[in-house]
Amino acid sequence: MSRPRAELRSLLAGPISVFLQYKTALGCKFQTEAAALRLLDSFIADRCVVALDQIDSRLIDAFLASRPREHARSYNHLVGVTRRFFAWALVQGIVERNPVNARPRRTTGQRIPYLFSLVEAQRLLDAARSMRTRPKAPHRALVYETVFALLYGLGLRVGEVTRLLVSDVDFERTTLSVRDTKFYKSRLVPFGPRMGERLARYLDQRFGPQPDPEAPLFSFTRRGAVHEGTISLTFHSLLPQLKLDVPVGVCTPRLHDLRHAFAVGTLLRWYRSGVDPNTRLIQLSTFLGHSDPASTSVYLTITEELLREADRRFRVFAPGGGQS
Repeated sequence: MSRPRAELRSLLAGPISVFLQYKTALGCKFQTEAAALRLLDSFIADRCVVALDQIDSRLIDAFLASRPREHARSYNHLVGVTRRFFAWALVQGIVERNPVNARPRRTTGQRIPYLFSLVEAQRLLDAARSMRTRPKAPHRALVYETVFALLYGLGLRVGEVTRLLVSDVDFERTTLSVRDTKFYKSRLVPFGPRMGERLARYLDQRFGPQPDPEAPLFSFTRRGAVHEGTISLTFHSLLPQLKLDVPVGVCTPRLHDLRHAFAVGTLLRWYRSGVDPNTRLIQLSTFLGHSDPASTSVYLTITEELLREADRRFRVFAPGGGQS
């Protein structure tokens, strides 16, 4: 049972509450950010701050020091949330200046995602297809093969896949209805003929000719949809069979890397077909369910293939540009 949230109790309680409502209205869950601002609220209340002009850079530095963060990313997140709140408060005329002067820490050793190639993704599907059935999971292989195909082929989040219902598959419009996404927004995700054939085959083998429209699309029993944590554990159990050659500096593959691979693969296909990625990034962002293209840029890991395609395009538009 989750603990109830403590009430905001500092002189910033009102502004923090309005700011959180503003951010969630934009479609952001803002849960970790809300937790950080509650820490700030408690700190200010415990220090008995009674006037806004008492909230200066020294007080904010003391707050940051009171919340030790071992990793730079965690520290920078706390600094960033605090700075964004006061920037908003400044625009609203609540404070006269932004008291956050702390600089972000330098981040080193950031995780480089493993990008599955088409051949490697096929190996994953083959491994899933060869899984043994179990008394409590008679359609185990079929379920996992189809789940991994959606994660790689359409770039869905694993949580979005687990929430799919049978009725969310629309073969007439060739779309999936993805609901309750990370940003509280629903979207339609189109799929191609091959994915359509895979989904039709899955529904027939898993549910028969008359499936219940409200049934979870991916489940083993009537108790509910397969849990995303179970999918992740299964994915990692299959990795040794794939015999992946993980480059130096790249972390062990994880389930979310299938989504990374979809985004980078899309960008690479655009380069090879002569499409300017800058004109299509908003489309990719919408397809992935991001609130803005900046979120999508996190997925666009630079690879040797992308660099080669970018170099090839540069030479087309600027022949001789690389010559001294």
